[in-house]
Amino acid sequence: MRLVLASASPRRRELLSSLGLAFEVCPPHVAEEPLPGETPLQTQERITRDKAAVAQRQIGDPQAVIVACDTTVLLLDGTMLNKPRNAPEARAMLRTLRQQGEHVVQSVLVTRHGQRGMLSVVTSQVFMRPYTDVEMDAYIASGEPFDKAGGYAVQDAHFRPVLRIVGCPLNVVGLPLCCLRQHLPSLPNPATVCQARFGGITCPAVRCEVTII
Repeated sequence: MRLVLASASPRRRELLSSLGLAFEVCPPHVAEEPLPGETPLQTQERITRDKAAVAQRQIGDPQAVIVACDTTVLLLDGTMLNKPRNAPEARAMLRTLRQQGEHVVQSVLVTRHGQRGMLSVVTSQVFMRPYTDVEMDAYIASGEPFDKAGGYAVQDAHFRPVLRIVGCPLNVVGLPLCCLRQHLPSLPNPATVCQARFGGITCPAVRCEVTII
């Protein structure tokens, strides 16, 4: 199976590599700005479908399996937090996430093989710890927030902003491997990846709804 990851995300590459798989990376260039009247989910679904379609055209191999994913942070009122463009935006996002305590990380996963496509939506509840302004400012000064939706990485070894996750923890990193395995049953079981990354946590093996597209 020729596996192609339609993403430039180093976190997605790392997660897929952790399964011991050989794969290619083909980052597609697609417009990611929301269109007028779109909900956050509609925006994500359009972006992820476009990523998969563009990568498939670029590869030019109908037998290749394309994996595309888009992950975003949603406040409880449905507001989408994208990647902060500067320090003030990062600070505002991190303060809001700390103040609200709880938010949702939502991923849209699309796989394509020839004319056949599958789409799933995976959501995880995330609870933030009460980090201090000093911790937050040091994290921003490190430059880490600027390529991450919501301005944080759950796996950051120094900042450690997350207190608890309900649902698939790898979804919060950026690629829900348990759901990807539902699309591609021949993939290795990702439970050990979950356990290694999250301190021995038992992978919830979240089952996701798969829609043919």
